[in-house]
Amino acid sequence: MKAAKIVFGLLAVTFLMAPLVTILPLAFTSSDLLSYPIRSFSLRWFEELMISDAWRMSIVNSLVIGAGATLLATVLGTLVSLGLRRSFAFSGILKSALLLPMVVPAVILGVGMQITFIQLGLVNTHVGVIIAHTVVALPFVIVSVSGSLAGIDMRVERAAMSLGANPLRVFGHVTLPLMLPGVLSGAVLAFATSLDEVVLTLFVAGPNQRTLARQMFSSIRENISPAIAAAAFVIIVGTVVVAGLVLLFRAAAQRQKPSTVTV
Repeated sequence: MKAAKIVFGLLAVTFLMAPLVTILPLAFTSSDLLSYPIRSFSLRWFEELMISDAWRMSIVNSLVIGAGATLLATVLGTLVSLGLRRSFAFSGILKSALLLPMVVPAVILGVGMQITFIQLGLVNTHVGVIIAHTVVALPFVIVSVSGSLAGIDMRVERAAMSLGANPLRVFGHVTLPLMLPGVLSGAVLAFATSLDEVVLTLFVAGPNQRTLARQMFSSIRENISPAIAAAAFVIIVGTVVVAGLVLLFRAAAQRQKPSTVTV
């Protein structure tokens, strides 16, 4: 039974990774086409990302929008998770409503946001795109932070308060360090969600807010070139690096995690 699970897991990983392993090497081709065999290797398509105004603007937009959405989603998601930590009337309904963007089709969200943003004057603005990306990233932060909070023994906080610490000091010196791994994980998921979002961007963004994902989508429809593979390589490597840094921070936070206090 265990061997069957291992085989199934390996097959699933192979199925998910095979397209990446097949496409990403084409980012280093010197050819103008996405084709094998690769006759010679070159960095020309990475240079294209830096030279082309469209690609360069899309990379900058993705970083700005991704950073803004990540910061906003992480702060709001953390506050919401803290508020929902204790059950109260309709807390379950409220949490379900906040998690709806994870299951509602992106097209429906896009149409609704476009209508709302037109009335608010936020359509075709960076602020509008950041808000739209925050909406779809917020549930991932809530799930991550809520899971981290669920593992915290509240007796540790009560012990700190019994020693004279006020609520703000308890949060800053006890609760926040303990929940930090969940906050960091939620931030990474929020950034990855923003970086990968295409549909909402098509609805609420204008030409000046074109992100890297939207530029790749447009390039696939208009002119397929190895620059798309180079852009995908940059996204994947960037995400892996950020995830690696978060894992290091989480490991450091776990080592500093105080032992359970018995009251």
